[in-house]
Amino acid sequence: MVDTVISGGWVVTPHSEGHLDIGIAGERIAYVSAPGAVPVPEGASVIDATGKVVTPGGIESHAHIHEPMYRGWTGGADVWLQPPEGATRAAAHGGTTTVLSFAFLDVHVTDRAYDTTEAVAQRREIFSGRSYVDFAFHPVITGSASPETLASVGAAVEQGTPSFKVFTTDVTTGQAGIRINHGSVLAAMRIAQEAGGIVMVHAEDDDLIKYNEARLRREGRNQLQNIRCAHTPFGEALAFRQVAALAAEAGAATYFVHTTAGESVGVVASERRRGRPVYAETLHNLLCFSEEDYLKPDGARYHIGMGLPSPDDRAQLWAGVTAGDVATVATDEYTTSLEVKLGGHDIETVPGGHVGIETRGTILLSEGYKKGRLSLRRFVELFSTNPARIFGLYPRKGVIQPGADADLAVWDLDVERTITLDDLHHEGDYSPWEGWEVSAWPVMTVLRGTPVVSDGSLHVGSGYGQWQSRSIDPEILESPIVT
Repeated sequence: MVDTVISGGWVVTPHSEGHLDIGIAGERIAYVSAPGAVPVPEGASVIDATGKVVTPGGIESHAHIHEPMYRGWTGGADVWLQPPEGATRAAAHGGTTTVLSFAFLDVHVTDRAYDTTEAVAQRREIFSGRSYVDFAFHPVITGSASPETLASVGAAVEQGTPSFKVFTTDVTTGQAGIRINHGSVLAAMRIAQEAGGIVMVHAEDDDLIKYNEARLRREGRNQLQNIRCAHTPFGEALAFRQVAALAAEAGAATYFVHTTAGESVGVVASERRRGRPVYAETLHNLLCFSEEDYLKPDGARYHIGMGLPSPDDRAQLWAGVTAGDVATVATDEYTTSLEVKLGGHDIETVPGGHVGIETRGTILLSEGYKKGRLSLRRFVELFSTNPARIFGLYPRKGVIQPGADADLAVWDLDVERTITLDDLHHEGDYSPWEGWEVSAWPVMTVLRGTPVVSDGSLHVGSGYGQWQSRSIDPEILESPIVT
């Protein structure tokens, strides 16, 4: 029985877009029809979306939430990233209905778990009753993984967690224990491939980073504005090539997180032309900020661990996003206070990470669709459908069609406003997006048939979000069909 109808909006579906009605029965979409083609049942609630655009709710595939920070970035203090309540409240206000965070097995955790299923269980317990949106996790395999840890990958896939993350670098010289060796990467890829999983990779060349950081220290050039002399585009592309070779050897699907360099986009495009299931992610801040922003008085507020791209690399990221070589736009959400963010004094001590889980859709619509870089259909792919497909949530999520969860975002694309901190809902006292002019704004977020946010007000409790069991379509793991 249909209990809610959203009418009058411009609706984007996989097959068409236009003025359509959406009928919702319970938590699912019951029908998508021409306006007025299906009579509204007596007693049903009608949501008038006239003049607005309706898309699937966003899927945030890369969010660090409730993790202890690396102490080299905090002056040795015990500092935690914002809890599930703050991150998911911000996500809901930004049109995002499902968040995928991480379950570290060792580094940056208080309770070490060397079994991926146990790590996910611990994170589920932390998020349960504390999330405003639906959620899932990517276990992170760090260091020299034991055979028992690698063997648990298959069990995790069977239990509904088919994505895993590894690092090819410790990120910075003072940190240890994150980088995983190539042998363990290859073993994890083989196990994931056999089980039906995908490996996410933070790919940078660790030797080059540490060599360059030491060189810059010796030369007195280790200021933040020189970050790309340490985290170089060449080092990223080199790691992409190495990981792609390992994935080809394993016959495994690979997802590169937070791509920053045009050369790396080229590596991904080349692998995809060979028919290999390789996918790339970039971030909305990488599409908008550049290394030139480090020269501002508070340039550290814009910083992300791999370094902001050059203007030329930023242009190549946009080209990859529009051409289909970059499949998703995420955030690498990592919210702390401005005092902590600005507390470092050089390349090795300024915290990475981005305050951005709420602004992703607004920025991508404003800078992408409204400026002619993206179609609405392409926005939906990047914001929702592609991460849902790659990480095993589709077709339950990431799409407006009968049978899917009624996860929807309603957007006003006729606004002109400047983002202020008062507009945002994370648990932090700054945003790099303060002062940014936008021409799109989310006015309603619907999760499983319930309007969780409308006109800036939250209507559900922090326990409304549910853990999501996932299963990836085998075709996505065998060939690069997601673009």
